[in-house]
This record gives sequence, C-alpha cells and structure tokens, in this order.
Amino acid sequence: MTLRAAFIAHCAPFVKDVVVAGADRDVIGALVFPDLDACRRLAPDLSQDAGADDIVAHDSVRREFRFLLNSFAKAATGSSNRIVRAVLLDTPPSLDTGEATDKGSINQRMVLRQRAALVQELYASAPSPRIIAIDER
Repeated sequence: MTLRAAFIAHCAPFVKDVVVAGADRDVIGALVFPDLDACRRLAPDLSQDAGADDIVAHDSVRREFRFLLNSFAKAATGSSNRIVRAVLLDTPPSLDTGEATDKGSINQRMVLRQRAALVQELYASAPSPRIIAIDER
C-alpha cells in the first residue's frame, strides 16, 4: 500500500484525499483534502452554514487530526512512511488549474505547484497555526 493510500485509510472517514509533499526534504508533509461532512460531525457546535474554513479551523477537528497524525506516525516503520506535518485544505482540488482530472483523480504535481505557498508554510522552521504537527516527545 502506498503512503498516500495508507494515510487515507488510517484517517477514514475524515479524509477524501491527500497529497504527500517532501521530495528533497528531510521529513514528509501532507496537504489534506478533508471530508467536510465527516469533519463537521466532529464539531456539532458549528452552525449549519459554517464554511470549509471554519470547519478545518475548529479545535475538535484539529484535535482529531493531530491524534490521527500522531497515531499514524507511531505506526510508521521508518522516516519514509512517517508524515510529520499536515495542513487541512479548505478548498477542493481545482479542475480549472489541473489539480483534478475530469474523472476526479488528483494530479499531485499540480496540487504541489498550485499550492506552493502552502507547501512552504508546511516546511517553515516556525510553522503557522494552520499546520498540524506530530508530537516529537
């Protein structure tokens, strides 16, 4: 099973897809396309009209993803299958920019290219509050 497929399976039902980042880097990061309906169930206090940005920023959702990221990392057999940082995306992959195909597949290279600023944020020495990282204790 690929790292991508293993991560999606581990995080079910909260992840629709993931793009693994980290080529030429010391650690692996991930851009996560969450299942917003499943994530919304983690935050019952959100209003029904809450947007994707509110859902992915909610403490309960972030707490669940931190738990999932940590448990996935603990099960890793080496650094090549250990995702250490992730960012929850609040916009779906775009057909218009080539991030997704007509059949719904993700073009990982285009996602990384179109969201290069997020990848930089993912690997910043002082990550922003949007980044979820494993506990290194």
